[in-house]
Amino acid sequence: MYKIDLLNNISEKGLAIFTPDYEYRAGISEPDGILVRSKEMKDMTLPSSLKAIARAGAGVNNIPIDKCSEKGIVVFNTPGANANGVKELVVLGLLLSARKVVEGIAWTKGLVGEGDKVPDLIEKGKSKFGGTEILGKKIGVVGLGAIGIMVANTAEALGMEIYGYDPYLSIDAALRLSRNIKRMTSLEKMLSECDYVTLHVPLNKETRGFMNADKFAAMKKGARLMNFSRRELVDTEALRKAIADGTVSCYVTDFPDEELIKLDGCITIPHLGASTEESEDNCAIMAVMQIREFLENGNIKNSVNFPECSLERTGNSRLIIANQNLPGMIEKITHLLADGKINIADMLNKSKGNIAYNIIDVDGDLKPDLIAKIRSIEGVVAVRVL
Repeated sequence: MYKIDLLNNISEKGLAIFTPDYEYRAGISEPDGILVRSKEMKDMTLPSSLKAIARAGAGVNNIPIDKCSEKGIVVFNTPGANANGVKELVVLGLLLSARKVVEGIAWTKGLVGEGDKVPDLIEKGKSKFGGTEILGKKIGVVGLGAIGIMVANTAEALGMEIYGYDPYLSIDAALRLSRNIKRMTSLEKMLSECDYVTLHVPLNKETRGFMNADKFAAMKKGARLMNFSRRELVDTEALRKAIADGTVSCYVTDFPDEELIKLDGCITIPHLGASTEESEDNCAIMAVMQIREFLENGNIKNSVNFPECSLERTGNSRLIIANQNLPGMIEKITHLLADGKINIADMLNKSKGNIAYNIIDVDGDLKPDLIAKIRSIEGVVAVRVL
């Protein structure tokens, strides 16, 4: 029986994928796995029984990744599962930045009590809310991952001229990108030419404050900026100055804080990117499938701290070992298996940064004393027998 702790409400369509071999509920003791959405886990004590955490969403800033890696806990996310929901919100943000719909709605609501004069007042006042059309305009998409590609392809279908910037574009992503999209090697040149810019990059040490004073200085005057990725990608003080001097005519984000809410020229939306029924279902289904495959077979897909690793079963037993990525580890492990008269039917070894992961299918039974010896190898952080 596997035990899963639910730190947030998880879609029933995802939970329905669990078999009777799984028990899942909030606050379950000694869990093998955790399913989480936005619950902050940084200060949480991780149970010794915990083997995996699956985030029903793409961002994992609420999960203590380094601590998990040290304990051999695999952290999964669900890239692409909510991409369409986010894409649609970005397109909405694009249109809201072009047309003063938000301001117009607020003004119209203020006419309550004017009675029969409302139609005439609207006709007289609507000129204050003139906008611009997006047809034929240039949009720069920074980051061509699952969401960035969908935004780029959709914007092209709306008649825009698309510029894309991503120095780490994968082959798979490139195949999904429209051939009409102009790939840029210079971010500054793209910023100088585009009427609209949308950010689709992860938040890390390199991208914190990504849109800073230098980037704003390179932007085309009057450009509109959209950020549906993370608040910290944009330097708020630099943004304030860029809005004041007319560099940025509108900033749209679904990661508002108090400063942004007060700032004129900003359209601040609650964090609604993945807040659709379809996105929540898709993320939950992917998260449950990944955690099941890992707990039952040791295979890893879409982990942020462990290498992708998948091996069809061939032996009587499967040995799973996570260890520090140090020289000689495989030799020490296989030496102990040989001493125990255990034949290796198949094996796979992959590494990611400081972590290495091994799937070893063996013929014969793995006795407790042999497993204890493997666990005692310096650098081994987790061992399981499936």
